[in-house]
Amino acid sequence: MRNDRSTEDVALGIRRRVFEHAMRNNGGYLSQACSAGEQLAWLYNEELKLGEPTLPPVPKPFGGVPSADNPDYHTGAGYNGPAAPDYDRLFIAPAHYALVAYATLIEVGRMAPEGLDMFNKDGSSVEMIGAEHSPGMEVHNGTLGIGLSTAAGLAWGRARRGEAGRTWVFMSDGEVQEGQTWEAVQACAHHGIDNLYAIMDVNAQQCDGAMDTVMEVGDIRRKFLTFGAACVEIDGHDLDAMRDAVREPHEGKPLIILAHTNPFHTMGILEERFPRLHYVRFKSEDERARMNASIAKDLGVEPVDYAH
Repeated sequence: MRNDRSTEDVALGIRRRVFEHAMRNNGGYLSQACSAGEQLAWLYNEELKLGEPTLPPVPKPFGGVPSADNPDYHTGAGYNGPAAPDYDRLFIAPAHYALVAYATLIEVGRMAPEGLDMFNKDGSSVEMIGAEHSPGMEVHNGTLGIGLSTAAGLAWGRARRGEAGRTWVFMSDGEVQEGQTWEAVQACAHHGIDNLYAIMDVNAQQCDGAMDTVMEVGDIRRKFLTFGAACVEIDGHDLDAMRDAVREPHEGKPLIILAHTNPFHTMGILEERFPRLHYVRFKSEDERARMNASIAKDLGVEPVDYAH
């Protein structure tokens, strides 16, 4: 499934949808849309080899957990198409990027726009913090560093079965503060798992503020290389850099792309809230109105009529 739109246009569409949602709901994950728009647009619109969605455009309500009494249970991975041997698989490791991931699915025609109206509603599968039943999600990853481990296990199994499809992870830089991330890289290096690819949104932000105020992590690329990965650093808003990075040789090693980004890229007024950018909830109607006007101008759209 391929979209005829340019990847630049998809990235802009992602930001516009997240902006509109945040204005209508008095808050949202705006900075994640700023930093990750190009990465998710590139993955879905260009890089990933995915089949047609196997789930309906409008997401079903939450269908319960897997059990012998729930034979119709399914994960949200159906929006990425079937898990066929030649197709790629994608894990969204930081589950708080769910709003941006849903907007991406809509922009590339894998989910209906109405699906975003179900965001964070009781009984909905379109969770605020993405879970295994949420659109585009296959497992519940959270932000605890388990995404890369999960993907590594799947990639290892796929290689042993002779499957040609790659396993991809979208990550955030806060995950390098978790030991499990480094254990996963070491395991990949030890087992020669080179069908595993990851792109990390290095926006230097996390839920408690700026990364360095929580825990300094130093030279991330040097650490990934030391632990046995191939690692490339790029400008995370540069699509050509992504296209080049994915071709980096990495025989016997996972490939990690460190995409350095700006958490208020295309929404300059968010810098006012730095370093508290994880979830932007407006402090007053005046601030909401100012941000509405400023961001709309930056994104080339009309301000959102959030009163209706």
